[in-house]
Amino acid sequence: MTLRRTQKPAARPAQVLRWRTIASLAGVLVCGVVALRPPEVHAQGTNSGSLELVDPNVFRACGDPRNMPFSNDKGEGFENKLAELFAAKLGKKLNYTYFPQATGFVRMTLGSYRCDVIIGFPQGDDQAQVTIPYYRTTYALVTKRGSGLEDVVTIDDPRLKDKRIGVVARTPPSTNMAMNGLLARAKSYPLFVDTRSDSSAQAMMDDLARGDIDCGILWGPMAGYYAGKANPPLVVVPLVKEKVGPQMTFRIGMGVRPSDQEWKRTLSRLIKENQAEINKLLISYNVPILDESDMPITAETLSKQP
Repeated sequence: MTLRRTQKPAARPAQVLRWRTIASLAGVLVCGVVALRPPEVHAQGTNSGSLELVDPNVFRACGDPRNMPFSNDKGEGFENKLAELFAAKLGKKLNYTYFPQATGFVRMTLGSYRCDVIIGFPQGDDQAQVTIPYYRTTYALVTKRGSGLEDVVTIDDPRLKDKRIGVVARTPPSTNMAMNGLLARAKSYPLFVDTRSDSSAQAMMDDLARGDIDCGILWGPMAGYYAGKANPPLVVVPLVKEKVGPQMTFRIGMGVRPSDQEWKRTLSRLIKENQAEINKLLISYNVPILDESDMPITAETLSKQP
């Protein structure tokens, strides 16, 4: 069975990207113990960070072959597009190693030197070194327009007391729902699914469209992506006002091996230099991105920046 994360960040920052964001995606990366032993021979080169890389002429990305909106083996995810951008900036060819983002993902990709960077990796996960973040996002409530829940911003809102809420099991919002007595009527979706035939996020959105649930709570990038695909589009409300319970908001950077410090600095520099373009890319996928004051970064706010 091929398993993947249906959320990014879980009980700790290492379940994002399902994680998948956070992780994890939340949780965010749920992976096995990482064996980051360097290979016997490192490639040589002149580019920044190239002495640490197996092939200095290739931008070797690690990814999930079926994990939209993050990545897929057709190159359609925003992490795919970001890898393309960085490879072009560095003048490198782009190559992918695909492996389901489940237990063993880091070990079988980055840890075994089959690739050199995990494009989406949560800060706070100690399975790899993380660059500076290139976006910050949170779990979000998804509901139909006209439901009366469009302005619900916390899980303890009284309007949710009699509602049937969809939630992915073992993710941070499920804890807050339990604290507020909301699990008895909730519909739970599995954290791990067979990606060849299933998607917890899509199943939740289908249930919402049919009226089987009143609203759903998903990791932000997935909430925005699937809500935007619905007909008519659904409303996405970032849950940034939670005062108790586990962390719901995460900063996402890129994961590299602990030994690859120059490579980490190179990627962090590229993030700084291309942040505006990265923001536009994320917004095009309906990812709810936040500034450090929890205010949404939108196409409109970007257009007002000097």
